[in-house]
Amino acid sequence: MADTYIPPKVWTWDTPSGGRFANINRPISGATHEKELPLGQHPLQLYSQGTPNGVKVTILLEELLALGHSGAEYDAWLIRIGEGDQFGSGFVAVNPNSKIPALLDRSSPEPVRVFESGAILLWLAEKFDAFLPREGAARAECLAWLFWQVGSAPYLGGGFGHFYNYAPVKIEYAINRFAMEAKRQLHVLDQRLAQHAYIAGADYSIADMAIWPWYGCLALGEVYNAAEFLSTHEYPHLLRWARTIAERPAVQRGRRVNQAGSEPGMLRERHAVSDFDGPA
Repeated sequence: MADTYIPPKVWTWDTPSGGRFANINRPISGATHEKELPLGQHPLQLYSQGTPNGVKVTILLEELLALGHSGAEYDAWLIRIGEGDQFGSGFVAVNPNSKIPALLDRSSPEPVRVFESGAILLWLAEKFDAFLPREGAARAECLAWLFWQVGSAPYLGGGFGHFYNYAPVKIEYAINRFAMEAKRQLHVLDQRLAQHAYIAGADYSIADMAIWPWYGCLALGEVYNAAEFLSTHEYPHLLRWARTIAERPAVQRGRRVNQAGSEPGMLRERHAVSDFDGPA
């Protein structure tokens, strides 16, 4: 075919790429500008945006507070990834990978930085001894599904989501390749949930909190507007689970945090439970 792309012998970055995200995509890391991060009154400082990866952490924090863990009170600061806030010097110091979410835990004399959403979920679950089995096969199962999400979601987001929803040119091969993988992953979850109430077994855990913002919301038509395209009605057990999680009050609160838009009830920042007093 005349339009077939032939890769050069040596790739060079000479044109923006990434569609709507082209202005923040680059082949180098590190800070682009000096900007310190704000600090609030709570030991836990979260720097994030309410994407599926960011929502994982705010859901867990709200669930911990609902259990009575007062030490899980947190300040959530909006990092506008579309505007490049993640390349500020302060954020890069907390996460050298310049991706949200990032957590600064100041509950001990020496602050601890934690980046990557899966690592943050694990850190908080162990810190508060909640939503993660303590030992044995149950713990191994929960961690396996947590890391399943970490390894699988890039195919859903950077793969299917990008080429189906964001890419400036619709490429049949890319969409078909990643749609096939997305449906395979949905089937994996549906089969698992046919036998278990929650992802890791009988109990709600950080595995559910990691997977739901991506795959639960995809099945419910809230991610990439692709439920019909992917025929998510074919996965009844996944849909049952997705709806169950969506009804949890802490999940509903967590989803409202660090939202960059202007929809009613959404919070750009969160510093106290009273911030949720506005309309949902």
